[in-house]
Amino acid sequence: MIRLTRLNHVPMVLNSDLIEHIEETPDTVVTLTTGQILRVRETADQVVERVVEFRRRIYRTDQLQEEMPD
Repeated sequence: MIRLTRLNHVPMVLNSDLIEHIEETPDTVVTLTTGQILRVRETADQVVERVVEFRRRIYRTDQLQEEMPD
């Protein structure tokens, strides 16, 4: 899940697994696999950075759990 901000300054949390593609037109438009379109204040690069950081956190958490003895 990543935090984004709608154009009207309302914060939202998005399941990043649902992102199909991102465009800048000049607003950042996030199209989801459901067909829903979101316009957000963040740039496409910022959205991608947040997705990458989120997945890194999940990967690290999974790695730590595998290393813990039973």
